[in-house]
Amino acid sequence: MYKIFVGDKPIILSTTTVNKPGVKSYKLKKVFLRNIVRKLNNSSLEKVYLVHKNEEKLLKKFLKKAPNVIAGGGKVYNTKGKVLFIFRNGKWDLPKGKIEKGESIEETAVREVEEETGVKRLKIVKPLETTYHIFKRRGRYRIKITYWFEMQTKFEGKLYPQEKEGITKVKWLGKKKTQKALQNSYSNIKILMK
Repeated sequence: MYKIFVGDKPIILSTTTVNKPGVKSYKLKKVFLRNIVRKLNNSSLEKVYLVHKNEEKLLKKFLKKAPNVIAGGGKVYNTKGKVLFIFRNGKWDLPKGKIEKGESIEETAVREVEEETGVKRLKIVKPLETTYHIFKRRGRYRIKITYWFEMQTKFEGKLYPQEKEGITKVKWLGKKKTQKALQNSYSNIKILMK
């Protein structure tokens, strides 16, 4: 099962149909992505199931519904066990960004964390869950696929928010402050912080 977010509402890719109050199912083959996004944005629907009989083909078939944007990002821990957060567009987020030509996804993730926060000496510990969300650019819906990595650093220098990317704050947050930040964050980030 995969979750693709439209804002904070999920599209769930499944082999099982679910119809109950606030939830609707559609056949993946026959659906237009823009119609599903509009329904989620403009109705009381809480979630949508897109159903296909073959579980192995669910994601592949869904990703053909719109252009894909590939990104890499990091959930970065310092030596005190605090997590690196950025504040952008009025919400707390983790640093991430689009892949550049010739880069591996790991290189993208490290570069984006460095650019958006000023943190150096990053070491990838392990891959985390891949997240998906839908956004609109130039009148067209796109599916952002973000490959996340847990990272560590011994960096203790000054943090620099990448202002040209709309980032206004960069902070190391401990457990309590992380929980507070997650109340004003994105569903994809909440999944990574479980």
